[in-house]
Amino acid sequence: MATHPLQIYQRLATWPGGKWLFSLGVCFTAPYFATIRPRVLELTPERSRWTMRKRRRVHNHIGTVHALAMGNLCEVAAGSLMECAVRPAQRWIPKGMDIRYLAKAQTDLVAEATLAPEHQGKTGDLPVEVDVQDANGQVVVHATIFMYVSEKPARAG
Repeated sequence: MATHPLQIYQRLATWPGGKWLFSLGVCFTAPYFATIRPRVLELTPERSRWTMRKRRRVHNHIGTVHALAMGNLCEVAAGSLMECAVRPAQRWIPKGMDIRYLAKAQTDLVAEATLAPEHQGKTGDLPVEVDVQDANGQVVVHATIFMYVSEKPARAG
């Protein structure tokens, strides 16, 4: 049975509705993500792509996508990437985020998170770059999320 998130994604992605099911699983594991109803488009150890629909629930007072909803999208993309990029003996946690809002988000959005090859498998503070594009291909948000990666403690026993 597949237990690593990448193996689960690869298996489910071949099924009709499998990516939707994987997305629900991520939201079940981290319930706050469910507030934006993200959907996975692609997941590899090098890249993660997620989408979210522009709908009233994620609007701000001027009718565009709320800044924190876009931050949430950045975090789900970066977090799912880290789940696939770290070695089984490692763990990660977000340590900080530098986020730039570049344009109004007036359409559905796609976030793409990447981890540079030289950072894969390393420990310490690792930067995950995330670009959020609107339906016209315009980057509306750029974020760098710093993930702290460490070795898992040895199990007693």
